[in-house]
Amino acid sequence: MHTHPALHLPWRILVGTVGTLVVLAGLLMMVIPGPGLASVILGLVIFSTEFRWAQRLVRPARVWFLRAEQLGMRLRDEAFRRYRERRDRRRRRALPCTPPHE
Repeated sequence: MHTHPALHLPWRILVGTVGTLVVLAGLLMMVIPGPGLASVILGLVIFSTEFRWAQRLVRPARVWFLRAEQLGMRLRDEAFRRYRERRDRRRRRALPCTPPHE
């Protein structure tokens, strides 16, 4: 779309319209049940594909999501580590003690 000069403006208008609709739906969902904040952020992400002002607004959200993802991965790894430790302790207790054979 960016290489064809005749399609550049219609594409920007389309992106602006879709982004506006998603942001407005998100604002509406803040009042009625629904994922309002997520929709507003999604609308800003749509805007950020074409508009520099939206890229500046979305950057902190991207950093926040990256940090949340890293925290989730750490918590998941910690939960798996604790699960493996408990499983190993249960297995050690469940092993019957057999006398050595002569």
